[in-house]
Amino acid sequence: MITIIKLLAILLVISVTATSCNKQMTQANANTIETMADNKVKQSLTDKAGNQLDLTFDNNRDVVSVDFMGETAELAREKSASGMWYKNDRYELIGKSSDLQLKKDGKTVFEHEDDIVQSQAKSDNGDVLDLTFNNTQGTLQAYLNGGEQIDMTAERAGSGFWYKNDQYELRGKGESMELTKDGNSIFKN
Repeated sequence: MITIIKLLAILLVISVTATSCNKQMTQANANTIETMADNKVKQSLTDKAGNQLDLTFDNNRDVVSVDFMGETAELAREKSASGMWYKNDRYELIGKSSDLQLKKDGKTVFEHEDDIVQSQAKSDNGDVLDLTFNNTQGTLQAYLNGGEQIDMTAERAGSGFWYKNDQYELRGKGESMELTKDGNSIFKN
């Protein structure tokens, strides 16, 4: 009988394996962010239909230039409770980070949300590893036993999955995964 935890682990492994195997394709479709001179930031996003939205945030002028489906527009920053909000007489851009929505004349014409998968793994000795995968950006946030946030980036794995940073590595295949710190195992299920 498969427990809920094992089922979640299987689903996590399938998701991560698919992400790792298709990393090159994911990178081609992933968000791109470029910081430019004069306090400007460029960001390109792709929606589920394959439409691309190009944004240039001019933080000195509090405006964003929008390029979508051959149309360009400049939107002014509005005061928002959280996240971002820009608008002009025809367009409105709202969202947080790279999860956003572009409206034209009140109708949503573009929507982007990162593919986020959350999971939890337990070891035989009771350790708990909470995981948040951003499959769009190829990143992972891990928390061992509710401790500090460990940020890692997807690496190309021969099989299974592999995330790492300067200190930590998470590798896995099937239902098994291991988290190491400076080469020493700190979690294994």
